[in-house]
Amino acid sequence: VQLQASGGGLVQAGGTLRLSCAASGSISSIGNMGWYRQAPGKQRELVASITKLGWSNYADSVKGRFTISRDNAKTTVYLQMNSLKPEDTAAYYCKAWRLYGAPDYWGQGTQVTVSS
Repeated sequence: VQLQASGGGLVQAGGTLRLSCAASGSISSIGNMGWYRQAPGKQRELVASITKLGWSNYADSVKGRFTISRDNAKTTVYLQMNSLKPEDTAAYYCKAWRLYGAPDYWGQGTQVTVSS
């Protein structure tokens, strides 16, 4: 499985961005999908995840501002980011959890930079 992430960029505080991650290959092996982020000098953290049935989970720091969604037909996951803050600045990584076995799948990072 290959994950192709896109949509990062530079935005002012209060602005919006929408990240996309498209899966290709053996997509039948994919279960949950989600987004992680990693800021310089910090550990990678889970931002949001979503099941195939659409159940979502968010980090407390993004609740009410970010929305994760999924197009199961194309196995694409989106992250709508509103009211962005400088502390949201990080490299964002798409992840797809395998239904069986390991390892899980990761996409390349897409940089999000929020200026104050």
